Amino acid sequence: MKNYLTLICLFLCANPTVAQSALDTIYANNQKNVALFFPEPIRQGITGSDNFVFTFNREKEQYFGLLQATPGNESNLLVINRNGSIFSYIVRYKEDLSKLNYFIPRSQSIGNERPTTKKLFSSEQLDSKTSNRDYYYERACLYLLKQKQKIRALSKSKYGVILSIENIVFDKEELYFVIRIENGSSLDYDLNFLNLSVETRKKGKKKSLQSIGQEPIFKFGLPEKVKEKEIKKLVYVVPKFSISNERQLLLELNEKNGERDLKLKISHKFINNPN
Repeated sequence: MKNYLTLICLFLCANPTVAQSALDTIYANNQKNVALFFPEPIRQGITGSDNFVFTFNREKEQYFGLLQATPGNESNLLVINRNGSIFSYIVRYKEDLSKLNYFIPRSQSIGNERPTTKKLFSSEQLDSKTSNRDYYYERACLYLLKQKQKIRALSKSKYGVILSIENIVFDKEELYFVIRIENGSSLDYDLNFLNLSVETRKKGKKKSLQSIGQEPIFKFGLPEKVKEKEIKKLVYVVPKFSISNERQLLLELNEKNGERDLKLKISHKFINNPN
């Protein structure tokens, strides 16, 4: 982590024009302590050169740190809070200080060290009801069903019934499976079940086939019946997972009081590289 912080500091110091145009400046000297108060406890803090020293409690995380400086060239200060928020400032030596305390607002964060999880919706698109996860899943499923799908090779047909995976999307901590059932036959199709499971690929006649069910945490649009010449689309939401190249995902469609059963096998490549 120290090397990571040092690299960022060296980059900013090597580009002073860029840094000064983007970052605020904090002044310090060797006669007084300049206190910086952050919105979250400090986890890491480092300066770009030795003539600046930033001290903070490393044993017990606290909200403030102290900056001192000796005469020399300007540098920069990089601070990471407990929640991963990054703050960066130009620091300069100044003999006479007009400000000794800096209260840092959250808005001055230049980013977060943790990658932002992709979301199907921005906060502006959802209202207060999103505290209910089922409401979020429902909105996400509706959104996906309206989108142009990207996977075209995943389908299985039998007896005029076609089972397809139209898209696999990763959002937050879940995988969304956009599923299509097309009944091209002259008889209605009554669903008994539509299950997802992970199975070990069968290699050789003596190898057994092991299967582990993947129970969706949310189902949207699952029909009880697909009428003749009708198409139904639905979405299964499953906790994020990955599989090795020795395993595959199985989507199994079973007919109630009938024998038009379909099994669609999905390679690990689609699971491990979703849209």
